Amino acid sequence: MEENISENTHATPKIAHSSEISKVSLGHFDAQLNENPQDCEISAKSFRDTTSLISRSGICMKEKPYVCDVCSKAFGRIHVLKTHLRVHTKEKPYVCVVCSQAFTQSGSLKSHLLIHSKEKPHACEICSKTFFEKSKLIAHLRAHTKEKPFRCDVCSKAFAVRNTLKSHLLTHSKEKLYGCKVCGKAFTLRCHLKRHFLLIHTKEKPHVCEVCSKTFARSGDLKSHLLAHSKEKPHACEVCSKTFARSGDLKSHLRTHSKEKPHACEVCGKAFAHRYSLKSHLLTHSIEKPHTCQICGKAFTKRCNLTRHLRVHTKEKPYSCDVCSKAFSDSSNLKTHLSIHS
Repeated sequence: MEENISENTHATPKIAHSSEISKVSLGHFDAQLNENPQDCEISAKSFRDTTSLISRSGICMKEKPYVCDVCSKAFGRIHVLKTHLRVHTKEKPYVCVVCSQAFTQSGSLKSHLLIHSKEKPHACEICSKTFFEKSKLIAHLRAHTKEKPFRCDVCSKAFAVRNTLKSHLLTHSKEKLYGCKVCGKAFTLRCHLKRHFLLIHTKEKPHVCEVCSKTFARSGDLKSHLLAHSKEKPHACEVCSKTFARSGDLKSHLRTHSKEKPHACEVCGKAFAHRYSLKSHLLTHSIEKPHTCQICGKAFTKRCNLTRHLRVHTKEKPYSCDVCSKAFSDSSNLKTHLSIHS
């Protein structure tokens, strides 16, 4: 019997598929506990039982014996496969007691709870910005160090955050996994589908600015908007010293100096410095006009054009001349008017 246990101790774990997991009881190994500690021949670490040894051996040998039956992804440990399966089953057993939001992993719930506590224990020593999670602080520090450790194998573009690289890789695959159930439009990223649904179909804008009462569909848009009130512009261009409220705006601005145009139209090949410029351009190839005036029914390809049009009905003129106080409904009209004074 002792000889059998010794042989099993150092055996390579058998490949187990997710359909077999429910049949395997890890407690079975505990019944074979040996009074002597179990040693991993690769890392020289000691473990009290066979289960721990097998788990460690999988890590040391970089083996992934546990395979998902749905997508064939392999894992080194059985509990990681169990957690992964929730991606397919949509099971979210960890629920927030404050807002009822559910999560697939306990760690995600733990991170989420910090949002309610308002506690941000991880502070940047350079700019004093604070974060809920240490991982967010580590990612933020790369903004200061300019480090970009995550590189795309296809085009060699580098990123500071792993998730950004993950999203970028989808631009090469052209695969659009997330389809809108209302209109059928497909997206490469889930967040893009969510944004599309909120902006186009629900028209819901639950995020309200406490300063001017303007509403937004996404919390990120509200956060960006608030910078307009703070007047703070901490991001300066090293070429011309122009300052910006957001690092993304500075990044876009730098392309005016570098003349870089990384966003190309797949239809006609025309390239643009900014993603939003490409997005606006693509509408010239499409006859889609998703933004409709609720007063007269006129439709527009872009939301900004609808916003400008609505001032015809509201008689609103938000752009005033600082010299003679004459007001205009459109910023371009004010710009033309200012030439009279100069």
